[in-house]
Amino acid sequence: MKRKNPYLADEAGFYGKFGGAFIPEMLYPNIENLKQHYIKIIEEDSFQKELNNLLKDYVGRPTPLYFAERMSEKYAAKIYLKREDLCHTGAHKINNTIGQILLAKRLGKKRIIAETGAGQHGVATATACALMGMECIIYMGAVDIKRQAPNVSRMKMLGAKVIPANSGSKTLKDATNEAIRDWISNPENTHYIIGSVVGPHPYPDLVARFQAIISKETKAQLLEKEGRENPDYVIACVGGGSNAAGLYYHYLDQKDVQIIAVEAAGKGILTNKSAATTALGKEGIIHGSKTLLMQNPDGQITEPYSISAGLDYPGIGPMHAHLFESGRAKFVSITDENAMLAGLELSKTEGIIPAIETAHAFAIFKEMKFKKDDVLVFNLSGRGDKDLQTYIDYFEF
Repeated sequence: MKRKNPYLADEAGFYGKFGGAFIPEMLYPNIENLKQHYIKIIEEDSFQKELNNLLKDYVGRPTPLYFAERMSEKYAAKIYLKREDLCHTGAHKINNTIGQILLAKRLGKKRIIAETGAGQHGVATATACALMGMECIIYMGAVDIKRQAPNVSRMKMLGAKVIPANSGSKTLKDATNEAIRDWISNPENTHYIIGSVVGPHPYPDLVARFQAIISKETKAQLLEKEGRENPDYVIACVGGGSNAAGLYYHYLDQKDVQIIAVEAAGKGILTNKSAATTALGKEGIIHGSKTLLMQNPDGQITEPYSISAGLDYPGIGPMHAHLFESGRAKFVSITDENAMLAGLELSKTEGIIPAIETAHAFAIFKEMKFKKDDVLVFNLSGRGDKDLQTYIDYFEF
């Protein structure tokens, strides 16, 4: 009998001791319906055929695995970039929204809701809804609406209604709260497209399965370029952690591949202006899942901070919490300053302007040294168009 991968969810949705579904009774029918049907539906031949056709002809997959020659020369390692920024809409998020909207259609849902932080998941959801002719409601923190204005305009142009979350820190956590309230009020006709590997089971597993295309392609592309499927390191930024889950997925039980997860330290771990969950967090429950999250001694969630809207979340997905606690992944915290400098460096060295979330991953060279023959694969999870104003303000261009 084949050994089950210890880093994937079990039948109850747990990764080790993290995960599960801790939900109000009113959400139980929605979650249970999803849990009972999602694997059967997404493994159907007709579903896979429709999904793969859309990923190829609409999203633009496979995305290139690009050898970054000048960066490789500078840091004395073989550096490859998985170009998820070249997906339609500019980030990896579209892989999941296309998959989930096909699932929602088969479940008979007519209305789609979503939360978004950096706006990329919101844009990807609005895009998929426009493609399928479905009603789309996006919840977004009022703070994020201001700092991600171009993405808000894109969502509206695609036909979505964008509703600001004005509670708490007015960021991703609060937008998620509002989306969950909506779902409780509209259980029959609504599907909630969660954008990351967070939330109650089966969402972390569902999102990871749709994002796993990233590592599936990487293995084939690396075999062609390096004569081997496995790199020495896979490196990605982690907020909730969907882009990271996608890059790690097919390498999780490959012990010769080292996993590096990069979190947002913000102004610094000890400044109270940070989103470095593994450095600052404790076990707790957030948005229906047991994981690591930032909280005070009374268990109240503390407000996260990052210059990047997509990493501004007080927890991480349960898969990543398990990777951290088990020691399978190395977690590194990167400050705003080093992330912004890394984004500028990639822009000037390779002609690729990354999203600020992604830029955190490229700051790993300030924290770690690599050997000359080491093969590193970075998930270049999004492009920097949405962050240009932040870059302009920060560097005073």
